[in-house]
Amino acid sequence: MKLKKYIYTALICTAGALTATSCNDWLQEEPKSFIGPDQLGDSKEAVDEWINGVYSNWLYDMFCWGEFPRVLELDADYISGPSWLLGKLGAGNFQGEESLQKMWAGPYNLINDANVAERYIRQMTSVDEGYKNNAIGELLFQKAFCYFLLVRAYGPIPYMSTDVANGEDAYGGRVPVAEIYDHIIQMLTEAAQLMYNRDNANYQPGHVSAGSAAGLLAKVYATMASAAMPAGTQVTVRTGAPYENVTYQGESVQIYRAPTAETFNKQAVAGYENMDAQDLYAKAAEWAKKVIDGQYGPYELSEYSNLWKRSNRDASEFMWAIQSLDGDTKYRTQIHSFYSGYSTTANPNFLQSGGWVGCTNNWYSLFDDQDYRITQGVRHFWRYYYQEEYNGCFYYPQSWSEKVQGVTQMGEWVEQAEEYKATGLSYQYNQSSECLAFTTKYDDVLNKSTDYADSQWAFLRYADVMLIYAEAENELGNDAEAVNYLNKVRQRSNATLMSASPGKTALRSAIIEERAKEFACEGDRRWDLIRWGIYLDAMNAIVVNKGTPEENHQDDAGNSKLRTERNLLYPIPEKEMVANPNITENNPGWN
Repeated sequence: MKLKKYIYTALICTAGALTATSCNDWLQEEPKSFIGPDQLGDSKEAVDEWINGVYSNWLYDMFCWGEFPRVLELDADYISGPSWLLGKLGAGNFQGEESLQKMWAGPYNLINDANVAERYIRQMTSVDEGYKNNAIGELLFQKAFCYFLLVRAYGPIPYMSTDVANGEDAYGGRVPVAEIYDHIIQMLTEAAQLMYNRDNANYQPGHVSAGSAAGLLAKVYATMASAAMPAGTQVTVRTGAPYENVTYQGESVQIYRAPTAETFNKQAVAGYENMDAQDLYAKAAEWAKKVIDGQYGPYELSEYSNLWKRSNRDASEFMWAIQSLDGDTKYRTQIHSFYSGYSTTANPNFLQSGGWVGCTNNWYSLFDDQDYRITQGVRHFWRYYYQEEYNGCFYYPQSWSEKVQGVTQMGEWVEQAEEYKATGLSYQYNQSSECLAFTTKYDDVLNKSTDYADSQWAFLRYADVMLIYAEAENELGNDAEAVNYLNKVRQRSNATLMSASPGKTALRSAIIEERAKEFACEGDRRWDLIRWGIYLDAMNAIVVNKGTPEENHQDDAGNSKLRTERNLLYPIPEKEMVANPNITENNPGWN
């Protein structure tokens, strides 16, 4: 679902759900609208207000203030940026991280709102049954997705069967991981039956559909399956120190190095031990194939040249995404600012601020030279306002120094390529957060000179469903089918195709790596590492042999990637621990 420009400005009046930071606040907050639940009535228009009121939580309650997508994105091996932006979250010190307050409260606020909306909509008698069922399906999807975010981040969590105003205990205890997944699967299965297919005449572009529920079900089953795979299952990751020191003419020169392939043995993932991985992968494959076969309407990969254009945001590839409004005070995000940066009207060719979050050299080095995901998907030249005075320009990657700057990586002067000499620009590169592999996914916005440009954040794309299918088929022993669907994603990006299966372990690793390449800067990498039980190994493999443990595990921009077992789960926010007597113990390492 993409929250469209016709969002209703009159939000649903629940018991203070929009700004609550703990369950207790839901009972104490004053109403935020003059429209009460009983005043909305029994009509199609009332259904729309309920639905839009729930969806508005994603923007006004979560993305608006910048905590999302930080809480999904910054703690990963291939993600980097300035230390002031990554903060405690990017350094692995999650306790007291303000953004994680929203990671807990935001989804629960939405769940409560959705439960209220579902309760009122189910009581309606004057609304077309199909329209009513579709709305209920959308609410079920939203709740299921929120629980999916929460259970991955926190492990056992409270479950709300209804809303606080309807008698739900504001202080629920934690429910086992397997039980939460049972609820998620039940909600998504029902949602897939209730919602319109994409090709139904009543389907509204920008909303979730039956295919969205089926696609998310495939991802849920694959998450459970991979987490349930036996300890010791092997996964190879290309990683290691970001750079190396080379002695040249008696001086030490620091250059970026190609990542090395390291094979990790999967660690058991808490809460998934008694699940049947093969059965779960069979279900993941089943649901993914339903989407691929068009059972829920047509889905296809967008052409890469169009994939991230504003005009393509309603394409079938985007199965579940959030879209903000340009310059709006409530329904806004800073996605464009974080990843692309914004200019000013006076100097549109110069970035005023932003463009901070990027990927590391280890990530950039995964690609073939001709892969569109780096030739078009990475920013290679950019200029900040302070470079105008001296005609400066940053470039990426460092390996281009000879042709762009006329200087080898060893510091020797050579003949600069004529095309760059002719620009008259002073090209520069440094090993810091200023020079990372910055994505272009969020560049195309209506107004590039505002901190709050219209942006789209994709939670689920059709490419994800295809790679989930490839992953599941490989684990089920159908390697030819897995290679076929892996290649479909690679072909779209002009990447080298896999000619034959290299074996189950190598193919598994290739699919996980493909996910890292395809979904970079989309909030997916941490969760892939967690579900495969290789998060600690992958993070701690970034070793620079520099000094203290924290200094010894720094990425390209100097952020510590040192992690311990406590980092496998986020800590439950302190406010919730104080307010909820039924949660007496925090996650391991965070008490």
